[in-house]
Amino acid sequence: AVQIVPLILYYIYDVTISSNDSNDDNNSLGIIGLIAYILYIISEYIILWFSRTREYYADEFSLKATKNPNSLANALVKIGFGLTTAKNNLEETNEDSTEKENKKAKKKKHSLNSISALGIFDSKASKSLIITSYDNGEIKKERIKKAARWELWNPWAKWYEFNSTHPLISKRIKAISKYSKEFNQEEYISFDETKSESYVDDFMIEAILKFLPYIILIVALILGISLSSHEINYQLFIGISLTLFACSTILPFTRSHKNKDYKKASIEELLGEIKVSGVTSIPCIVKGTIIGRGNPGYIFSEDFILQDETGIIFLDYSQPLAIINTLFALLKSKEYHNKEVEIKGWYKRAPIPYIEIYEITLDGKTKRCATYGFTKFLILALIVIGIFIAITAI
Repeated sequence: AVQIVPLILYYIYDVTISSNDSNDDNNSLGIIGLIAYILYIISEYIILWFSRTREYYADEFSLKATKNPNSLANALVKIGFGLTTAKNNLEETNEDSTEKENKKAKKKKHSLNSISALGIFDSKASKSLIITSYDNGEIKKERIKKAARWELWNPWAKWYEFNSTHPLISKRIKAISKYSKEFNQEEYISFDETKSESYVDDFMIEAILKFLPYIILIVALILGISLSSHEINYQLFIGISLTLFACSTILPFTRSHKNKDYKKASIEELLGEIKVSGVTSIPCIVKGTIIGRGNPGYIFSEDFILQDETGIIFLDYSQPLAIINTLFALLKSKEYHNKEVEIKGWYKRAPIPYIEIYEITLDGKTKRCATYGFTKFLILALIVIGIFIAITAI
């Protein structure tokens, strides 16, 4: 019943905005649409909390009905892996699609997001723990325990959970395991480790770096609107704002793409790292076998899944232009399947663990992703353009 609320609110927003576009003189429809959208966002977060709370009660009911908490925990791990290896194709629309098709896909995505709380897992977050534990079809509990440190200790995990329909897998398993003794079973996994340090300070620094560019844009927009009635040099204002925005992206970029001190590591070692996020990466070199596409069965998926003797991890292959990724997926990616490769890149968690590829080496031949160099060039270009606009305005 609660799920109906955001659906109705988004429908009101969609109808009023569409009507307002066809009738520019009726501003009241636009205001109603804006209010409906704000309420839609608020209701979504209320439902996210409602859903996470309900999920614990659902697990409790299930284990008491089956009288087998360990089997439930084991099943959740397996189902989580099976449901989340495929990406939701609605999350990104094809750039070559028509505008009408893109709008239709976006509407469908919002509708699916509104009822996503009804699933057994949050498809965006649930594979963060599973891939650490799968080894030749057997679940390795010690690896789960080691990898769970990030979910249980890193503050970013709480942030991602706050935006999720479901609790993190490690927390659900931890809650289920508490009932094991009641049914004469040993705990499925005992998360009994004590946190050795606080990670809040790192989180605060990373959060500031992550949101600083957006803060600068918002402040610049507010200042621009508030000073519209005053005589100011808008060209100088725009130049300074653009320069500050570009400069604010340097620190988070260098932190997430540190291009030195690459360490050779196994997948298990990387998955056990705690001080890692979407902002702070670990430069790494990993050897293993490409066992398939990142989105299994989807021929346009340019990403990979890598396996070594210790585990499985997702590889993010990304070029500056989407068409290059598509061509690589269609024409080149199969050359890497079932082959031993060396990956040089950046290990991240957001919350899914993955390695962003910088270089991939097969049979002595190295292919480099140009996104790193292109991003550096783009930041420098924005700084130069911003300074030029400001100087010519003086």
